[in-house]
Amino acid sequence: MKNPFNRTPKKNIAKFWLLSMTLCVYNMLYSISLFAQDGNAGIQEATNKVKGYFDTGTDLMYAIGAVVGIIGAIKVFNKWNAGEPDTNKVAAAWFGSCIFLVVVATVLKSFFGI
Repeated sequence: MKNPFNRTPKKNIAKFWLLSMTLCVYNMLYSISLFAQDGNAGIQEATNKVKGYFDTGTDLMYAIGAVVGIIGAIKVFNKWNAGEPDTNKVAAAWFGSCIFLVVVATVLKSFFGI
């Protein structure tokens, strides 16, 4: 015996999926408008969070500069004791990298007014 209510099952399934997808998209778009907030408040909150971590980041950059300086000093000392001719170039490169880290940390601190 055939089911009289299920004459065209493929059309019913297609209509059901179309209706459910339409409702799903509508709910997504509607919820997006509900969660919209003031952009300035979000930017201000992000700025405050960055300022809060900035001192820690600056101290971290200084610490990295100190470690790089110690490693560079050891490498330059070993090259100097070995009598290698490019010791001055290596010393300048390591010293320059340490100075760069310190200057970048200081310039960023003054650039952001912290």
